[in-house]
Amino acid sequence: MNRKYKYTLCYLALAIMLVAACRGGRKNNRMIFRYNEQTGIQSLDPAFAKNQSNMWMVHQIFNTLVETNDSMNIVPSLATHWDVSPDRLEFTFHLRNDVFFHDHAAFPNGKGRKMTAYDVEYSLKRITDKNTASSGAWIFNNRVDSAAGFTALNDSTFRLKLKRPFQPILGILSMQYCSIVPHEVVNKYGKDFRSHPCGTGPFVFEDWEEGQALTLTRNNRYFEKDNEGKPLPYLDGIKVSFYDSKATEFLLFRQKRLDFINDIDVSFRDEVLSKNGLLRDKWQNRVVLSKHAYLNTEYLGILMDEKNEEISKSPLKYKKVRQAINYGFDRKKLMLYLRNSIGTAAESGMIPAGMPGFDSTLVKGYHYDPPRARKLLEEAGFPGGNGLGEIKLLTIPIYADLAGFIARELQDVGLNIKVEVIPKALLLEKTSKSQAAFFRGSWIADYPDAENYLAMFYSKNPAPPNYTRYQNNAFDVLYEQALLETRDSMRFQLYRQMDQLMIEDAPVVPLWYDMVIHLVQPGIQNFNANSGNLLELRRVRKE
Repeated sequence: MNRKYKYTLCYLALAIMLVAACRGGRKNNRMIFRYNEQTGIQSLDPAFAKNQSNMWMVHQIFNTLVETNDSMNIVPSLATHWDVSPDRLEFTFHLRNDVFFHDHAAFPNGKGRKMTAYDVEYSLKRITDKNTASSGAWIFNNRVDSAAGFTALNDSTFRLKLKRPFQPILGILSMQYCSIVPHEVVNKYGKDFRSHPCGTGPFVFEDWEEGQALTLTRNNRYFEKDNEGKPLPYLDGIKVSFYDSKATEFLLFRQKRLDFINDIDVSFRDEVLSKNGLLRDKWQNRVVLSKHAYLNTEYLGILMDEKNEEISKSPLKYKKVRQAINYGFDRKKLMLYLRNSIGTAAESGMIPAGMPGFDSTLVKGYHYDPPRARKLLEEAGFPGGNGLGEIKLLTIPIYADLAGFIARELQDVGLNIKVEVIPKALLLEKTSKSQAAFFRGSWIADYPDAENYLAMFYSKNPAPPNYTRYQNNAFDVLYEQALLETRDSMRFQLYRQMDQLMIEDAPVVPLWYDMVIHLVQPGIQNFNANSGNLLELRRVRKE
């Protein structure tokens, strides 16, 4: 063989190898789901799944006894079914027998062992253990029997015992805090379990270079299958970047280096969306716009405790003044011009659209009615706003424009609102200490039951959640009655009665019921939004 011919064959072989490598790389890339987490991730330990960024990753690595489906109804996950005692105090869960923890060096021979009811007992007790210092410890406070609350009866049966009936308990068990963890791995790493997670979920932790990238790979032993019997998940893995600039994130998405972005930053919202919330022409067929009701209510809160110095001298102590504020600005115009129709004007109560039992026709809130607002001010003793003085509204920087819009509209009916912008941490401190008479707030559902919103107004609750210090005996009676009600239809009816009662007293000014909005690459299939805005990737395919 001559040297020239030999070199030609070598170059040809190298070229074939490179082409094959490139093709292989593209194939793998098609099956890696990529997104950016601008706010960063603080922990992969379920005990600290207190915000969306942590919850999204925990949901990929771990499972809970029960979970919510796309309609926010409770369905089985690690538990196949459960029994409830006649007194509603004991819930007995029967577990799957085909669930294994991910492979890990903490297990004998590095092979993930079968999950049992004893792991459930350990995991839930761990949340309430003061040594864990979980941010989710509150979820069982005054709800679970302190002596025998969590008990494994055998390998496949777990019992939860309550102090008193609490119908939303299944919703609480669906929270990421209640993910099941193996004691061997937790004991091996201690607090560093945050960066060395091991669960039973559809994806396995591979690597986390904090502030740079996080990688998960497919769990080939995952227990779930699709309707055709094919194993889930379909994806080969997940890769998360941590660029802290929304502009950079948007650029990467435009370059198809990210598969989706969550929400659209206000700085380029008008470029992408019309005022009616539709894709502008130049974006048609280039991206997929996904919108869905989100269990979050944005509102203005009003302190109600007249014994408090902040409210004793404020005109906000008068119900008709609070009602005038509710009637005095146009929520629909606010949504159209400042939100590009992302969300629904809150003209009902505090329970948001998307929550099971929500019905805007049965709970009547406030709509834009300036004449009625002026009349209410007059009836309160402040005709034309005379004698009201200045009312200070506390908000955070990203909501300054919205607060300014509301203040300008209220000025037209005689209300002099001064907007004061302060850091988020300071606002939270002031509202927790009852040092804010009028403040901007939001409430994202912790679990898919309207009780979570109505607890904000139960007089026996501190702040949080009762930031307004609302107190109404009739409301409290209905609230306690609803906790005992086992029939969903009757419980929803009680919820609506409470919502109506509260909204007439007007301790809050609901602004809008939020909406999940995603921009998704056209090649992504089965990527469905849900009311909890939980990142669901088990059934996602990538072309």
